[in-house]
Formats: sequence, structure tokens, C-alpha cells
Amino acid sequence: MNKFSIIIPVYNEEKIIQETIKNLNDFLLKNYKEEDYEIIAVNDGSTDKTKNILADLQTKNIRIINHIDNKGYGAALKTGAKNAQYNLIMFFDGDGQHKPEYIPELLKYGEEYDMVVGMRQGYQGPSWRQPGKKILTYLANYLVNKKIPDLNSGMRLIKKELFFDFLNILPDGFSLSTTITMAFFSNGLNIKYIPITINKRVGKSTVKVKDGFNAIMLSLRLIMLFNPLKIFTPISFVLFFGGLFFSIYGIMAYGRFPTSGAVIIIAGIILFFNGLLADQIKTIIKK
Repeated sequence: MNKFSIIIPVYNEEKIIQETIKNLNDFLLKNYKEEDYEIIAVNDGSTDKTKNILADLQTKNIRIINHIDNKGYGAALKTGAKNAQYNLIMFFDGDGQHKPEYIPELLKYGEEYDMVVGMRQGYQGPSWRQPGKKILTYLANYLVNKKIPDLNSGMRLIKKELFFDFLNILPDGFSLSTTITMAFFSNGLNIKYIPITINKRVGKSTVKVKDGFNAIMLSLRLIMLFNPLKIFTPISFVLFFGGLFFSIYGIMAYGRFPTSGAVIIIAGIILFFNGLLADQIKTIIKK
């Protein structure tokens, strides 16, 4: 049996965190030996009673780590990973959404796959977040050339050494889940999706509109990092053929080659070769 660390990022979850950790630990005690797992709850600078509640929950296999200030969801997961003693780390949200009964199913594939993700079925958050999530998913699918079943599920099992391989590009905010998914797919790592159902979260979500915008911008940066031609090629082709069409129209309508058409064509060519250069730099850095 492989030992594992469960990391729970917590921010202002006074209404549910005690129940979440108690239910989780009760399930683990029934199904695993106490020395085979640990729970690490990272209090990310909560301003309610969360810190005091967590302090009362600390036991032999439940460790509490406190951030003095709110650093972000991703930062809490990083702190948990850095303090985890086992190679298999599992992310488990502290808002009551995740169900412990899916843990054995994820662990079953922990050695065979580099990351095992709980693929959410049904409810996945408030409706106002869905348009942004669709844009984000489209960009991610475009980068990896395949349909990603669940881009930012908060329940996932990862090999710790692979998590640290991408630590320098992982953000401190909510986009960590999105980033690690795109990074794994882009680098050809093995990912397994397990269908799960989730509970409706208790309390108010701390995700803001700006987090969605930041996630989209991050996705564009990741495309530039992992496959810059995905951005340079379509734009350069649009410029080249747009300039060519404009030039042909100018010749046919006015009997002369328009200077602006030539400028657009050249811009398209330069942009394409800049994309090739960026792709070569990416390859060199990766090696």
C-alpha cells in the first residue's frame, strides 16, 4: 500500500471545515492504517474562526499549517506539498464539496498514472462562472490538441516530484489546478480521469471575476510557453493572406499594388518566423 498525503487549502471555512476534516479522517481510519496517510490543512490567513477550529482538530496524523496572510489557493497547495512527507499528494478542497469515498478510486491509479483527476459530474459551480470556464477550457483544449474532461477540478492525486518539476510556473491563485493540468498534457504525462459527484459548497465562494480573467491570461501565457506556434501561426496566416487579398483587390480595382498590402504581408511573414524562433527557444529551454 502506497502512503499518501492529503492537502486541504482552507480560507474562511468556519461553517464546514470541522465536518470536512472529521468526515475525511473517519473514512481514512476505517480504510487505511494510520501510519499510511497524513492530512495537511493549510489555513491561508483566514479572518474568521477557521484558525481556532483547525487548532482543535490537530492530531497525530492531522497537521495544521497557518499562513499569516492570505496568499492564495495555489500558494496553500504549494505549502502543503512542500511539507508533505509522502510522494503521493492529493488535493482535497475544504469547502465540503469533495467526498472521501472517491479517494480509493484515485489511489488505485496512483502508481500507473502521473496524475489522477476527479472528473466532476453534474453541478460545477454558479452559472455566472460558466462562460469564463468555457473560454478557459477552449484555450486549454486548443493548446493540448484534445478535449480535457475537467480542467480545474480541485480533487486530484499527483506524484510530488512531478508537481515540483512545474513549481516555477504554478500560480498562487485559483489557476493552479488549470495550470498543472495544461502543463501535464503539454509535456505528454499520463493523466487518468475518474468520474465523481460533488456536494454544493458550504459558504460563499471566494472566486472573483478578476480570477477568471487572470486564468484566461495565464492560459495564453502557457500557450506561448509550451507551444508558441499555436498563437503565432494563425495570426501570421491571417495577416499574410489578408494582405495578399487586399493587394490583389488594389491591383484589380486601382491598377496598382498598394503599399499597405505589402506591409501587412511582410508583417505576417515576420510574425511567422518570430513564432519559429520562439518555438526553437522553447525547445532549447525544455532540453
